[in-house]
Amino acid sequence: MIENYLLEELVAFAENGTLNKAAEKLNLSQPAITRGTKKLETDLGVTLFDRTPNRITLNETGKYAAEQAKKVLATNQNFISQVRNFDNSNKEISIASIAPGPLIVLKNLKQKNLTIANTLLKNQDLESLLLENQFTCVVSNQPIKNSKIESVYLGMEHLIVQLNEFSDLASKKSVTFKELEGLSFLVLSDIGIWKEIIQDEIPNAKFLYQNDEANFNEIKNYSVFPFFITNITKANRQWSNNMTSDRIPVEISDKDATQVFYANFLKENKKRLEPVIENWQDAWEKVD
Repeated sequence: MIENYLLEELVAFAENGTLNKAAEKLNLSQPAITRGTKKLETDLGVTLFDRTPNRITLNETGKYAAEQAKKVLATNQNFISQVRNFDNSNKEISIASIAPGPLIVLKNLKQKNLTIANTLLKNQDLESLLLENQFTCVVSNQPIKNSKIESVYLGMEHLIVQLNEFSDLASKKSVTFKELEGLSFLVLSDIGIWKEIIQDEIPNAKFLYQNDEANFNEIKNYSVFPFFITNITKANRQWSNNMTSDRIPVEISDKDATQVFYANFLKENKKRLEPVIENWQDAWEKVD
């Protein structure tokens, strides 16, 4: 069996071109790299390098070996990651979502042995995140179709726009995205799929994105910019405490303004997740 460190030295040489540079990259001495190259040739039973008094280069077999070594190292690293992820998934339940609302409800449960991702997911390749045990459960706005994965309905989230009390639209029971055309909105940056929805659906709108919630609240309180909440927002006590009295909540009636969310997990993890999901669904119903 070829040891990993020999493959790493070969790849480092191929990428850097000289023994000296390869040694610097790996924090090794040049003689150590030289010994490694000779050992690798001995172990493989082939010549990988063309050697002259002043220079050493990879021959064609060496170039091919370096390409294969890079693939082997990547496979080995993936193996390590998958085993560690599997081990972690059996110790705790890790959950991530494509939108903040479902996580707001979950955090209020104060459930033990839960790890909730701080960064929202993109609505793509969620299937792999589960199959590779990177998360025990991921929340999406559509079921994941895979024979190893089960998808369970969690609840619905409805988009609401908070309009200045003197706005003509504030007197309406509901508005459409089209009716919000051309307005400037104050928006928190990390709102997951809602960001793409408002950008795609509201014509000619301007969005003043804020990364920091404290800055968002300060601008909101000292301006008349409309902003968005959902039916889940009130579950966030800190957010509710910072609501302003000069804005009127108006529901958005378009189809895309209502999103259905699902908890997706490997079927083998169903027993571990069932109690969490049942509590999650009950809490969502009470908020909604």
